[in-house]
Amino acid sequence: MAELLFTPFRLGPLTLRNRSIRSAAFEGMCPGQLVSEDLVNYHKAVAEGGIGMTTVAYAAVSQSGLSFDHQLWLRKEAIPSLRTLTGAVHKAGAAASIQIGHCGQMAKTSISGKCFSPSGRFNLYGPTWPRAMKKTDIRSVVADFRQAVTLARESGFDAVEVHAGHGYLISQFISEYTNKRRDEYGGSFENRSRFMKEVIGEVMDSAGSDVAVLVKMNLRDGFSGGMELEESVEVAKILANMGVHALVLSGGFVSKAPMYVMRGRMPVKVMAYYMHEKWMSPFVKWFGNILMKPEPYTEAYFLEDALKIRKAVKIPLVYVGGLVSKAGIEMVLGEGFEFVQIARALIHDPAFINKLKTGELSVSGCNHANYCIAVMYSGKMACYQNEKDRSERWLKYLEG
Repeated sequence: MAELLFTPFRLGPLTLRNRSIRSAAFEGMCPGQLVSEDLVNYHKAVAEGGIGMTTVAYAAVSQSGLSFDHQLWLRKEAIPSLRTLTGAVHKAGAAASIQIGHCGQMAKTSISGKCFSPSGRFNLYGPTWPRAMKKTDIRSVVADFRQAVTLARESGFDAVEVHAGHGYLISQFISEYTNKRRDEYGGSFENRSRFMKEVIGEVMDSAGSDVAVLVKMNLRDGFSGGMELEESVEVAKILANMGVHALVLSGGFVSKAPMYVMRGRMPVKVMAYYMHEKWMSPFVKWFGNILMKPEPYTEAYFLEDALKIRKAVKIPLVYVGGLVSKAGIEMVLGEGFEFVQIARALIHDPAFINKLKTGELSVSGCNHANYCIAVMYSGKMACYQNEKDRSERWLKYLEG
């Protein structure tokens, strides 16, 4: 069974050297919305560490889709440095993917210039006050997704991952919680999925025969009133019928149930310490554990729901969610999933896959503290256990 992970496997027009993919966990290494040397070096290290394909995390398809000042904006100015990144990844023997998306109601107007969402509902987690999207906005964003695929190809990427989960814009249209429209984009499930279908149609057409297309989708939004598994099965069927090459099965809603995505608890003092808007720091310290309610962590925590999608569609599926051990990976692949995505174990150790292959380790040293998530405002990506340059006293204070 262990050999399943290390067997080359087909993904659309690609053949990956094994069945592991670095998932699109936000690196925060793009000051000025451009690729940094640190981002190149990290993905190079993951590729050298044995991954089948590494995914550059959330790249906004337009300026209006930005929520951080150190977040990638996929535009022509970014192509040269992205080519450096993809070249380094390819030289190390791995494929390169980029996650493309739009954050909708999570956009920060100081960076994005505007903030809109399907229905213009207030977002406490920003906090942001988006306006409702006009149909001209919808057409513009759909075109931006198409252009993003062209730019990804020019940058040397082998694949794109469309972000249609976690409460980002496509997910905001699908979920009844954020979509209260009364036109052809709201109301029934057929209408709420219309924006997704328009985006994917343009993405598939732009991808042609040489770019693999993955779609990250929610199994559940993770709270009462959000999308549940019954509708997610229908989303999966739609995407399969549209010809996407693989589905990445996740869950959670960043602006409502963020810990449903990664599980465990958020070290709120760490997050508050690094936040740029200093007025937000005391708010996060006081109310962070309420807004980011802890969720129990167990390895492969999405597996039970993901198996329902496995029964419903025939296309390749990528399992993501809490995999940190050889045994867990073997179990998931043995259940019929074609690929596994991993993030935290690779933040802790970019050589995780090679060490599984050689037998140097069988379980990641990641302790699921979510420190790597809490430092997202810092412009770096770091594991708590690797922070040798700071005193234990300082780390314990922030973690507490």
